[in-house]
Amino acid sequence: MAFPTAVNSQITDAVTQTNVKVLGDAPAMAMGNLYQATAQALANAAHNATTAQQQGNVLAQAVLTRCVALLVGDTADRS
Repeated sequence: MAFPTAVNSQITDAVTQTNVKVLGDAPAMAMGNLYQATAQALANAAHNATTAQQQGNVLAQAVLTRCVALLVGDTADRS
């Protein structure tokens, strides 16, 4: 037995078990955080790709509209 202590052994056992549980949970928490961060990054990438595609389509539609206007002879807004 170690040196006698004024703290009840049940208390020290409970604290030790709590510390072991926290240390045991750490890898699972780290992996959970990694998965969450990865999911967030992938969601942001998908959102950015969708936005870029939408903006490209708007630009293409504007160019097409301008070209058709030039073909049909609309000269009101030539610059």
